[in-house]
Amino acid sequence: MTVTSQQQAAAGPAAGRGGGRGTGSAVLAAATYLALLCFGVGQALVGTFFYAVGPAPLAALCFDAAIFGTGVLGAWGTRSPLGALAPAAGWLVATFALASVSTHQGSVLIEASAAGEWFLFGGAVAAMAGLIVGVFGWSRPRRNLIGPGRLG
Repeated sequence: MTVTSQQQAAAGPAAGRGGGRGTGSAVLAAATYLALLCFGVGQALVGTFFYAVGPAPLAALCFDAAIFGTGVLGAWGTRSPLGALAPAAGWLVATFALASVSTHQGSVLIEASAAGEWFLFGGAVAAMAGLIVGVFGWSRPRRNLIGPGRLG
């Protein structure tokens, strides 16, 4: 089907540029992924200082569940694997950076206690599990590349 010059003029100047909504949509998507990344970093910061509150590993396990849920819901909300990757990456980078910080007196932010290990290692497993569930469970389905008339 060919478009005549009269049809193009009737559609307006934005018709040739994809309706004029591509740039705004890309900016909104980038802002969403940046917000998810910052949310993962924020969870790491709060968790680093409050993982040992209450009974030994309870708070740490709650922080682990929170980063798992953030990854799954981020992928579900964006319908993209990047929605699960952004908070997981933010959490992992921030947590391991904060775990490596120590003062000249030997103080550390995440102790080698049961709660500290559950927060650090359990959170890493939970972040990756959220990424896996988000990618395979909630992301937009890919079309089948194997079938009649296709290679493979």
